[in-house]
Parts: sequence; structure tokens; C-alpha cells
Amino acid sequence: MVIIFYSILFLISLVCATIYIYMWHRHFDVNMNMIITLIPISCLGYVLAYTSTDIERAVISVQISYIGGCFLQFFITNCILNLCKIEVRKWIKVMMFTVSTLSYLSVLSIGYADIFYKDYSFEVVDGVGILTRHYGFMHTVFYIIIYLYAIIGVAAIVYSWFKKKQVPRTIIYMLIIPELLSMGGYLIGKKLTMNLEITPLCYVLSEIVFISIAYRINLYNVGDTVIDSMLQDRDIGYISFNLKNNYLGSNEVARELVPELNDVAVDSMIGYKPTERKLRHYIESFKNDPKDNTFVFTAKSKTGNPDDDKIYNVNVNNLYLGNRQRGYILTFTDDTANRKYIRLIDDYNEKLQEEVEEKTKHIVDMHDNLIMSLAMMVESRDNSTGGHIMRTSEGVRILIDEIKKQGSLSLSPEFCENVIKAAPMHDLGKIAVDDAVLRKPGRFTDEEYEKMKKHAEEGARVIHKILENTDDTSFKAIAENVAHYHHERFDGSGYPEKLKGDNIPLEARIMAIADVYDALVSKRVYKEAFDFEKANTIIMEGMGTQFDPKLQAAYEKARPKLEKYYKGLNN
Repeated sequence: MVIIFYSILFLISLVCATIYIYMWHRHFDVNMNMIITLIPISCLGYVLAYTSTDIERAVISVQISYIGGCFLQFFITNCILNLCKIEVRKWIKVMMFTVSTLSYLSVLSIGYADIFYKDYSFEVVDGVGILTRHYGFMHTVFYIIIYLYAIIGVAAIVYSWFKKKQVPRTIIYMLIIPELLSMGGYLIGKKLTMNLEITPLCYVLSEIVFISIAYRINLYNVGDTVIDSMLQDRDIGYISFNLKNNYLGSNEVARELVPELNDVAVDSMIGYKPTERKLRHYIESFKNDPKDNTFVFTAKSKTGNPDDDKIYNVNVNNLYLGNRQRGYILTFTDDTANRKYIRLIDDYNEKLQEEVEEKTKHIVDMHDNLIMSLAMMVESRDNSTGGHIMRTSEGVRILIDEIKKQGSLSLSPEFCENVIKAAPMHDLGKIAVDDAVLRKPGRFTDEEYEKMKKHAEEGARVIHKILENTDDTSFKAIAENVAHYHHERFDGSGYPEKLKGDNIPLEARIMAIADVYDALVSKRVYKEAFDFEKANTIIMEGMGTQFDPKLQAAYEKARPKLEKYYKGLNN
């Protein structure tokens, strides 16, 4: 019965070990590997001990069984510390292993010294070998070591429960079981009966628990699961190099992308073929600047069709073994679909942008034509200024071109375009002036002149209403200023608000020169057109009083173009 009991436990331990080997993963804790290895050996020792027929075989069997007793608790404790993410210095682990080894060496002294067994005897009872023993002082030390390991393990579990939130609660629960079982054989009593020990049963139950922990722990180890998941991805390639740029290895995907690697021996330098030079470039760029670690690699299609090419993102990172940098790893990730999608989106956006720009241009043109038509309709009521808005608009454009060339005033392209576009609207306020005044075939009386002067302020109000809901707020402000202030004078004697100097918006100061110049060189009902020399004299005399002197140089440069333009109108 006893032999059958131990034999069954031994077979169960072997089955458990086989299951563990089947599910084994390279990232399994080495301490867990040793636990699964030592338990069948210890169980075998019990089988051999109770089937012994002489005292020598019985002693050897006991020594085999004590392999578990001396070392299992050491590996269980280390496994608990690792699973609970508690760092222990290497010298402490070495010292713990040394103590366990010395304990086992005392077991090996049985038959040669009385430090573990003082004396012992052997007999066979009903076919079962019975070794009767009296313990020495090292056996007491052995128990002390077992208890110390148990205390460390329990303390680690309790500490992790309260302090280590990243340790899975399920793992902590499960770790309690082998810790209790490993002590069960010693605390409950060495024997259930005279010839049946509980220790190997506790070993086997602990083995089953550790297999369950091993099965679950892989899911919790994010680093390992991510690496394994990436390795299973058939679209990701890996190439590794040591710190001297010697080739260390690659996966199948990488070798398909870089066929030259098939001819490169491990630990040797790669060659200088075009693709290999790219790999060198990636690594050297990363060495010079670790932030420069992303590149694009194009794998040419065998069909020769560029649309069939594959595009990979290449990431270069340090290769670590433990905490030490040992080289570099290049990761190739297929980005073909994403880049084709981006290209498709870009093409679509480009076409959409072209359509939007075309529609916007059409709307802007309609808007500008509407404004121009409105301005011309207003002008048609004034029989003294025919063509004025067209001429002044061209005058503004000529002046602004010269101002830009001089560079003395910093004008943005948007500002220049808006002033030119706003010029036709400067007299829009005349829509509110009575026909009797506006169409008078002669000079105004003082009263009539006061009524005419209201067109500046009225023009700003009309433009404000017309452009009230426009998104182009810059144009709206400039158009209002041009209409409102183009009759202001630099010395403050103008109207409607008698603004002075730079308080007059720049766009209105530019408009004033073009407006007066046109009035001088054009025929009106109350006067004949002045010649260009007289008009120029009047404009130059007005610099600093009526006009901004900072615009004098631009006017002088623009004068030939203005005269050429007006001469062209008379031909």
C-alpha cells in the first residue's frame, strides 16, 4: 500500500513535468523550472527508499529524496520573490543557495558522520523497507532553514498584497498554496502513520499549483506576450547587429526583404550592396542621433509595377540583454496599406482643394463683380465723375506696386490685394446723396458741399451692412476705412472726423492720392482737365499737408506709370 502510494505520486509528478515541458516557454522563471524538475526526483527517492532491500540502498534513496527537502524551499522562495516583483541582491541569493547546499552536504554525510543522523537501522517489514533513524544537530539546522525560507516567502506574499498593485491578485492567492503545502509535511507531522509520509504528497500538490501559475503568468507578462505576438506577425521583420555592426541574425520576413542576408555569416560584417548600405545608414544615423530612428524602406515588386511595391517603416532601437546594451535591432513594419490610403486621401484632398478653390474663386469673382456693379451704378448717378472708380482703382494699384518695391512700409500681400479690391467702393456713400446735389452741373454751395461730404461716413455704413456677414474681416475693415477716411487730410483739416497724421488708416492715405490725382487730370463739369505737370505740382505741394509725406517717394516713382495710364485713356 505504501509503495503504491509513493509510486502513484511519482507518476503524477512525471505527468505534471511532462505537461510543464509541453507548455514550457523560454520566458518561464528558472526557479519554476527547477521546482518542476526536483519534485519528481524527490518522489523517486521515496519510492526507492521504501522498495530498498538493504541499508546502503535505503540511505542513497533518502539522500535522493532530501534533494527536494534541501533545495525545493530555496527555489520556491526565489520564485515567490520574482513573481511578487521583489528585487533581491545577487549576493543574498548566492548566500541562500550556499546555505541550502551546505545543508544537503550534511545529508550526504550519512554513513560517514553523525551530524545529520546520529545512528540508523534498517529492516524490511511486509516487503517495505523501513529506515529507523536518530537525528543529529544538522537535521535541526535543516528545519530552521526550512522555516526561515517559509517566513521569507510569507512575508513577500503579504508585502505584495498591500504594496505591489501590479502583481496579479490571482497569482498571490495561488502562491499561498505551495507555501502552506511545503510546510505541511513538517508542521502537521512527519508521518501520517509509521510508514507513510505526507511530504511527497505536498510536493506533488505544489507542483500542480506551480503549473497553474505558469499557465497564467504568461498572460500577465506584457513584455513577453507583446514580443511573442509581434514574432507571430508575418509582416514584421527583425535584423539584429552587435555594437560593432556585426550581423547577429534575422527572421524570415527580414531575409525576404533583404535577400543579401542569406549570404552573410553570423558574426560577420554585412557587405556594401545597395540594400546593405541602407542598413548601415540606418544604424549610423541612429548612433549619431538616437531620435533619428525611423526610416522608410521600399521593397521592389518582382512584377516591376511600382503599384505592387511594399513600403515598410524601419525603426532602429538598442538591443538589450538584461540591462546591458549589446547591439542594435532593426524592425521592419509593413506600412503599405496605410501609405496607399494616405496617398489616396492626399489625391482626394488635392482634387477637393482644387474644386473648393475653383468654387471659391467663382464666388469671390461674383462678389467682386457685384460690388463693382454697385459702385458703377452709384457712379452713373454722378454726371461729373464718369469712369472715376475704374481710374482710381488703377491708380491705387500703381501706387501700391511702387510702395512694395521701395519696402519702406511693410505691406502684406493680403493688405495690398484688399486695398486694390476696396478702391472701387470708396465713393459708395454717394448712393445716399440727393440727386439735386450729386448731379448739379456746377460748383456746390457751402450747404450743398456739406451734404456731399456726408458720402464718406455714409459709405462706411453701407459697406458695413453689405459685408456684415463676410468671413473676410480684414477686407471688410479696409473697405470701410477707404470709404470713411479717403477725404481726411494729413494736417487734420479733412473730413468727416478731422483725423491727423498716422491716425488716418494707411489704406485711406493711399486712396486719397489716387482720388485727388484723378480729379485733377480728369475733366469735371466745373473745370477742364489739368495737364500732368500742374497736377504733379499740386500733389507735391500737398505732401505733408493734404497727403502723407512718407508716400511721396512712392508717388514720384509711380508718376510716369500714372501719366502713361491716363494718356492711354485719351487715345
